[in-house]
Amino acid sequence: MAKLELREVIKAFDDKTVCDGIDLDVEVGEMVCLIGASGAGKSTLLRCINLLEPIDDGAIYLDDTDIAEPGFDPLLVRRRVGMVFQSYNLFPHMTAAENVMLAPRRVTGRSRADLKDEAEALFAQFGLVDQMAKYPDQLSGGQQQRVAIVRALAMRPEVMLFDEITSALDPQLVGEVLDALRALKSQGMTMVLATHEMGFAREAADKVCFLKHGRILEEGPAETLFQAPQNAETQAFLARALK
Repeated sequence: MAKLELREVIKAFDDKTVCDGIDLDVEVGEMVCLIGASGAGKSTLLRCINLLEPIDDGAIYLDDTDIAEPGFDPLLVRRRVGMVFQSYNLFPHMTAAENVMLAPRRVTGRSRADLKDEAEALFAQFGLVDQMAKYPDQLSGGQQQRVAIVRALAMRPEVMLFDEITSALDPQLVGEVLDALRALKSQGMTMVLATHEMGFAREAADKVCFLKHGRILEEGPAETLFQAPQNAETQAFLARALK
């Protein structure tokens, strides 16, 4: 597993600064939740960590390597840093198992036969063994999102990023996806989540960061930040979010 460090990360789109000098430390095995209103910069920050967006300034260290250096191969990063998005992005013409095995086959050259047992173990871990042969449109939203998590894990990442992965789900399906995240935390996966699930962040996160206008205005242990936020902006946000 890897440690993640961000130092003075800046990202702008045209004249709008979306990440404005962000510093963040994510220890090995730690779950960090990013909270804040839509447009606060949470999703962009995750995309910068996975090199889907190049940063304009600053540094992003994976262990001791600055992966944000110009010319650094993003494929090397994506083998170590997995990401799951709001939309499941499963290929509709492939079964759940085929979706999961596609990237490891292409990137590492491993065969279907070689990957089969490993993939089945991952499906079992998330209660999906009986869904392996089904196509995405035969699965519920919660099942599709869990398949998307399994697909990311099939690359054996050291860090996982999750971008509002429950926001497109019906309320009754949210719990099964959050249970999958709890299982990953219990296994010691290093994780950074952008989330609107305040109850989950308070219960499960090691650290919570409140973002507004591209800056981390307050961060701390989950229970401390939720119970006694020090920043007035954090207080106002939580008062609305926890109604």
